[in-house]
Amino acid sequence: MSYRTVFNGGQAEIEEKKSRFIASVRPVDSETEALNFLASTRKKYWDARHNCYAYTIGKNHELQRCSDDGEPAGTAGRPMLDILLKEDIHNCIVVVTRYFGGTLLGTGGLVRAYQKAAREGLAASTVIEKRSGQKLTIRTDYNGLGKLQYLAAKTHTSVLDTRYTDIVEMDVIVPAKEVSAFCSQVTEATGGKAKLIPGDAAEYADADGDLLLFEE
Repeated sequence: MSYRTVFNGGQAEIEEKKSRFIASVRPVDSETEALNFLASTRKKYWDARHNCYAYTIGKNHELQRCSDDGEPAGTAGRPMLDILLKEDIHNCIVVVTRYFGGTLLGTGGLVRAYQKAAREGLAASTVIEKRSGQKLTIRTDYNGLGKLQYLAAKTHTSVLDTRYTDIVEMDVIVPAKEVSAFCSQVTEATGGKAKLIPGDAAEYADADGDLLLFEE
């Protein structure tokens, strides 16, 4: 299973008719973390009229919460939550702080402003796709090394580490649903000479070319 989430939160600001909308985004793994971030944001922007928020937690969006924080009903929290759900972002909170500029925006204008701020906040963040994976260690002689390297490149398998002694040990991580097929390919490529040692389950992701590993 894979799902999109925020790795590094970001911040962005927009202005609509002299009102400032400041979006603050943070990854969260629990409602407690979300509420703590909301509290710290309210403390930081204590003089703002509104700190509206939306968050969704769980691989299937099991927990969803949002608040208009004094804005007209349905003009802030729910539209921001809709952005998170439309973009399929999990385990994330967005808080949009508004400093009123003196001009009313109307309900439609508020919805557009809060959604735009949420989008900009996400754009300023690092969004990743987390995958469920299985670690494997492959032991082979040096004759099998090139075949394994070719197989890893061909199947876009992430290599975690390679150790060279009298044999070669290659640590890889494979999508959980592809473990069986990958093992068969290793056996075929090396003529059955490679030894496969199962490792731990882990989540992993690619962030601008860097492999991120999340131990379960």
